[in-house]
Amino acid sequence: MKRIILHWTAGKHKPNQIDIEHYHFLVDGEGNVLNGKFPVEANEICRPGRYAMHTGGGNTGSIGVSMCAMLGFIDSKRAGNYPVTAVQFERTMKLCAELLKKYKLELSPETLLTHYEFGQKHKNTTSYGKIDVIHIPPYPWVKREDCGAFIRAKVKWYLERL
Repeated sequence: MKRIILHWTAGKHKPNQIDIEHYHFLVDGEGNVLNGKFPVEANEICRPGRYAMHTGGGNTGSIGVSMCAMLGFIDSKRAGNYPVTAVQFERTMKLCAELLKKYKLELSPETLLTHYEFGQKHKNTTSYGKIDVIHIPPYPWVKREDCGAFIRAKVKWYLERL
């Protein structure tokens, strides 16, 4: 595997069946980590109907991690009724650190990025224009353009403690 792509489901704090089919790992609103339908290894070579389709144009070699949250999100002032919770966010950061270590990936903007960042780097894919993750409700002062760097700093903190 070559990278982790971080998402939010744009749903409630619990995963639904579509979420389970599209991500390798989901973190619910209480911080519980749930496995998706497909193992990470299914995305080494993506075969129709047999891999986690989480990032248009970027699934091959990518681990999909999603926070179950953000239904009704409009912008940073209107995050909806299911914002990412503090415990959920922190558990997701720890999970990303664990995955980086397990798959022997060095932490960088190429190995851990948000779906939004992936789309910005790959404008010719269906991921261009995706808004996850452009707001972090437990840390509302983090600007859209700084979310990825903030996430990587958090994950670095967890990596140093593994």
